[in-house]
Amino acid sequence: MKKYALISVSDKTNLIELAQGLILAGYTIISTGGTAKALTDSNVANISVEDITEFPECMDGRLKTLHPRISGGLLGVRDNAEHATTMQKHKIPNIDILVVNLYPFKATISKQNHTLENAIENIDIGGPTMIRAAAKNYKYVAVVTDSSDYDELVKRAAAATIDNDYRYKLAAKAFAYTAAYDSHIANYLARLTNDNGFSPTLTLTFDLLDSMRYGENPHQKAAYYSSEIPGVVGIEQAKILNGKALSYNNIADTHAAMALASEFSSPVCVAVKHSTPCGVALGADAFSAFSAAYECDPMSIFGGIIAFNCEVDKNTAKKMHEIFLEVIIAPSFSEDALAILRKKKNLRLLVLSNFANSPMELKSVGAGLLIQESDTSDIEKEPFNLVAGVDVSEQVKADLIFAMKVVKHVKSNAIVVAKDGKLLGQGGGEVSRIWAAQAAISRAGEKANGAVLASDAMFPFPDVVESCATAKIAAIIQPGGSQNDQASIDACNNHGISMFFTGVRHFKH
Repeated sequence: MKKYALISVSDKTNLIELAQGLILAGYTIISTGGTAKALTDSNVANISVEDITEFPECMDGRLKTLHPRISGGLLGVRDNAEHATTMQKHKIPNIDILVVNLYPFKATISKQNHTLENAIENIDIGGPTMIRAAAKNYKYVAVVTDSSDYDELVKRAAAATIDNDYRYKLAAKAFAYTAAYDSHIANYLARLTNDNGFSPTLTLTFDLLDSMRYGENPHQKAAYYSSEIPGVVGIEQAKILNGKALSYNNIADTHAAMALASEFSSPVCVAVKHSTPCGVALGADAFSAFSAAYECDPMSIFGGIIAFNCEVDKNTAKKMHEIFLEVIIAPSFSEDALAILRKKKNLRLLVLSNFANSPMELKSVGAGLLIQESDTSDIEKEPFNLVAGVDVSEQVKADLIFAMKVVKHVKSNAIVVAKDGKLLGQGGGEVSRIWAAQAAISRAGEKANGAVLASDAMFPFPDVVESCATAKIAAIIQPGGSQNDQASIDACNNHGISMFFTGVRHFKH
């Protein structure tokens, strides 16, 4: 019996080699449109779908494979007598191999100048129909949707080892492929039709980047997936210049460090330990920023993650080389800096320009999923209303804004003490705001004198102000909004502390 392989691909990667290999293995190639042209132009023998269907391709290519002789050739159960009789009666061939990849819908909508009409035209209809038919009938049909699987397909075809287990594996991959394709379409259309951006059914698709050694702990399995979102540049797009592969915890911490570093336009260095900022400082350059960030907490920075928003130079590299660090990420490294840092073979060095966080955040809760807009509020554009004490200098105002930017990235309840563009102490993840304040002030020590304090939420009691007075904090910034705001305002006035309300809360749970 004649063996047929139907090939219809939008991505022509390794098409010719694939077809030639299948022909050598005894298959007759059926092809469509652009695939047929590419094969014919390369002198690869093939017959068109029209030769099988005896029906012309029409409607600008929208109608070509949607035909009983194609669908039947993929769906026919070979050892079913009724199916066999029907196929013989209607001249339906047994199609043993299907190779299909779909119109580039995802690539199309990723282009800034694309139109809705163009997007719609790149929704494939015949391709998914054939893939699903072949995958459903995997006991008789091998379906391939990924060019990386071509080599194995050809080898197995030549050796006649296309067995049931192999076809099953391909079928599972094929259904995942069409599910992801439909997900991109559904999400794109939902963004255009839903006022609040949330559709009744949420469909997500992510591609595997790495099967990790383990997760948060060695006994937990883990994997790293990514989803390309237009305009989003995350850690998954960073280029690794040196060191071991990133661990589960490395990725989470590096993301946290870059998210905070991206809040600033002036040179900044951010040190993160266990997803918590332990050193943050502005500087004239990378060296001064790192030196100041290191002084924030020389103990906690050991084994930490370092992020810059500016190039790392030779002097900065020398200073960082003196301590143990897990990851350093920056927009660029000078050649001299790389030469120094690469002496530590396990130190991960990552380059990432134009970090841009996702507009949405997802969090799993059991069998449920929480989704929200990311907290992209620009701290510098938020209200800055003096409610207690006297107005402050521009330097103190800058420190208040700096401190609030850091607070935004500390787990709630979050309190940050800062001065001169430098983190002095932070308290986060506490169940009581006063405990967070006490932790931050304690870590700042004597340096709290004349510093500022920022809080991610309102003060329900004046106890935080009282602690600030004891530590000689000069100014406070917080959202306000408590029914008991006046008590804190009065306490600030009594102690000569300036306090500003923003009206914007920055919880991070």
